[in-house]
Amino acid sequence: MTTKIDATAAEDRPDLKGLVQIWASLKAETGRQGLRWRLWAPVAFGGGCAIYFSLKIEPPLWPLLVAAVLASGVWGVGRRLGAGRRVTLPLMLIACLAAGLAAAKVRTERVAAPISPAMAEPTVLEAWVVDVDSPGQRGARIVVAPVWVRGLPPEDTPIRLRATVKGEPPRPGEAVRLFAILNPPPPPAAPGAYDFGRNAFFAGMGGVAFALGETRPAVLDPPPAGLRLMMKINAVRFALAERIVARLGPRTGGVAAAMVTGHETWIGQEDLDAMRDSGLAHILSISGLHMAVVGGFVFFSVRLGVAAWPWLALRVSGKKVAAWAGLIAVGTYLVISGSPPPAERAAITASIAFIAILLDRQAITMHALAVAALIVLAFQPEAIVTPGFQMSFAATAALVALVEVWPRRPREISAPLPIVAVQRFGGWIVAACAASLVAGLATGPFAMQHFNRTAVYGLVANLATSPVADFIMMPALALGALLEPVGLGAPFLWIAGKGIDLMLAIGHWTAGLPGAVKTVASAPDYVLPIAFIGILIVCLWQGRLRWLGLPLAAAVLVWPRAPTPDLWIGDGGTNAAFHLGDQAVVVRPGVREFAVELWSRRRGLEMTPRPAEGWTCTRFSCAPGVESASPVALWWGRRAPSAEALAGLCGSAAVVSSRAVLTALPRECDDRLVLDGVDFARGGAVELWRDGSTGWRATWTSDVRGDRPWTRVADPEAPEG
Repeated sequence: MTTKIDATAAEDRPDLKGLVQIWASLKAETGRQGLRWRLWAPVAFGGGCAIYFSLKIEPPLWPLLVAAVLASGVWGVGRRLGAGRRVTLPLMLIACLAAGLAAAKVRTERVAAPISPAMAEPTVLEAWVVDVDSPGQRGARIVVAPVWVRGLPPEDTPIRLRATVKGEPPRPGEAVRLFAILNPPPPPAAPGAYDFGRNAFFAGMGGVAFALGETRPAVLDPPPAGLRLMMKINAVRFALAERIVARLGPRTGGVAAAMVTGHETWIGQEDLDAMRDSGLAHILSISGLHMAVVGGFVFFSVRLGVAAWPWLALRVSGKKVAAWAGLIAVGTYLVISGSPPPAERAAITASIAFIAILLDRQAITMHALAVAALIVLAFQPEAIVTPGFQMSFAATAALVALVEVWPRRPREISAPLPIVAVQRFGGWIVAACAASLVAGLATGPFAMQHFNRTAVYGLVANLATSPVADFIMMPALALGALLEPVGLGAPFLWIAGKGIDLMLAIGHWTAGLPGAVKTVASAPDYVLPIAFIGILIVCLWQGRLRWLGLPLAAAVLVWPRAPTPDLWIGDGGTNAAFHLGDQAVVVRPGVREFAVELWSRRRGLEMTPRPAEGWTCTRFSCAPGVESASPVALWWGRRAPSAEALAGLCGSAAVVSSRAVLTALPRECDDRLVLDGVDFARGGAVELWRDGSTGWRATWTSDVRGDRPWTRVADPEAPEG
């Protein structure tokens, strides 16, 4: 027998009164969501994309397409039959989830292109220079479109390569001949770390080359029309960057060029480190902030110009004319910037806002942001696993949510101008602090998980820089870049240069403060999605229940970390680091330092070189003098060590790593863990934990990456490049 309990019965039973009130409150708050349930559609779509990229094996295409069509059809039928939201909402989320899975698979099939093998010997390639890339640790880098690679048939030749060259980089549009070492895109530096190979796969980058000699000119047949147009645009961009640097000098001009054209060629490492440590590095990367400032500056300037011309103001909608101008400005800036994925995502988001104005809708709303996210993920499903997308949309969602709850100030009537000015300035300070704090809190989990660093004084640096960057530096850069090709950009570039100098000064001062950077170990991989969902609950839900998302949003900060590995050996076995206290002791300082730094930060350790004493190192090996000094001994020669040398390595450490393939082991290695080139070719980098007295427990990069189209691993016999 079922007893129905209503509000009247609850009055007679005090023990049920609280439950009834809670239920009524939940029902009322759920009913208030209204159309905001639609905001979860792109979340479900992104969830489908994320599930695809988390798989260890590549799924076939047709089951995903069938599932997406069936789920969408069932949802459509439910809506057609007039089913209630309790039915159609779950169906919508399931349909979007299935569509995200299918979209990610379709995107993978569309961008699939040849990937370079790890060639055992240097080769010769002839190619067109497509663009000048950001410099690497070994010198200038360029993006090339190979026409011919010695040793590779045309069907196996990559579409694009990233090449490190000696001296000054050649300009876009030049035909070059390189004598270089060729390898596939690098795998992750450690199991679970950021997958550079996957990023290169979706960018169409089929390999990396390291030039061994000077870059020489080549004579090639004319390139296809599309490639020719791309090179002409990039040549104009690079020429503009050179003019800006010539105007402002390498230091200031290098930062200005990076913010206008995306070329970071002239930025010094010291300035780059200071910007990162102060939390200002996002200003150097063309993304949402830049698109918003440029588009907003053009929008308000054009709208003011229309309003100042009465004849025109009476005949056209100044707001819509300004929106068209904003769209053109965003599109132009996208082309000038080189259209990197972050800029493309920012341009889509800004364009949605301007289109909303043209359609007489509110420009900045959560629904507009949801549409932008859905469009971005539909065209670039791989964006869901990139830090840029996660941080950009988390920050934007948090700021839009802040706008939704920000109190509306009553309009002053006949208030004295000084009082109005003080009130508005104070309001701007409060709003700027709130916006910086909210955006920082929203992006904090992603910065901790992906970059393992927190800029402690980032809020201070951003508050100090924001007025200069938003109202002086970026508008002046936009005007200067527009007028520089006709020789009229000098005054505006000078103003922008002063703003850049002030920004760099703030960045260096902030980065130099005690404890400016805090290293945070990465949480387990499944924790970041929990934090992302928590942030979305706080931003998308309306009502007091939104605060239930706060504990989830803080998951990355509070979640217990897994035990730190005792040992890390890099891809190919050419370097290693072991855990000692709160330090990562590097066996070969200066060798593949970027990978070592990524691993040490990911594990919350401070990188330090091994001591000079107590080690026996030769041209091809390094071993501790006593076994207690280090758990690992390294052999990085391409040829296998002699039996005597291998016996000596096994006698010095519990783990022996050999870059070369070993065919036989001496008896001194019987109770040792020996890893050779076959292991590294199959598994990539490895993390090792001591497993009591039974030996070692290993996690390889390949265990985490799985068997996917982008998981090709370099041959260990290939020269290091």
